[in-house]
Amino acid sequence: MTLTLETPALLFSATSLILLAYTNRFLTIAQIIRNLKKNYDDNHNKSILLEIKNLNLRLTLIRYMQLFGVMCLFLSVFAMLLLYVNYSEFGIYLFGTSLFCLLISLGISFWEISISVNALRVHLKDLSDDVE
Repeated sequence: MTLTLETPALLFSATSLILLAYTNRFLTIAQIIRNLKKNYDDNHNKSILLEIKNLNLRLTLIRYMQLFGVMCLFLSVFAMLLLYVNYSEFGIYLFGTSLFCLLISLGISFWEISISVNALRVHLKDLSDDVE
């Protein structure tokens, strides 16, 4: 099996865009937590604490998503270096490892999105109960 320098390079743009999306998620959730914290300081509503706990879990997941995304990029670059210096067998394994890191990152992303959707459904259920 052969692997050229171009194959690991294909992950650069995709991984960069994924990391940008993860960072945007992080920043959005951080802002929501700041607003909820201020709201809790004013009202001491227990439901706000539950929301903050949920968002804290999501922040942790995003941190791991970013970690594995960065590892994917790092290992991909390292694989390119090994391919460049003609250590193609090690480069192939390292590239495979980088793909595995990308899969882990995407799996965690799916988990985080599921948590987000469930939290939104709770809010929508509250609204639908008020309408009825």
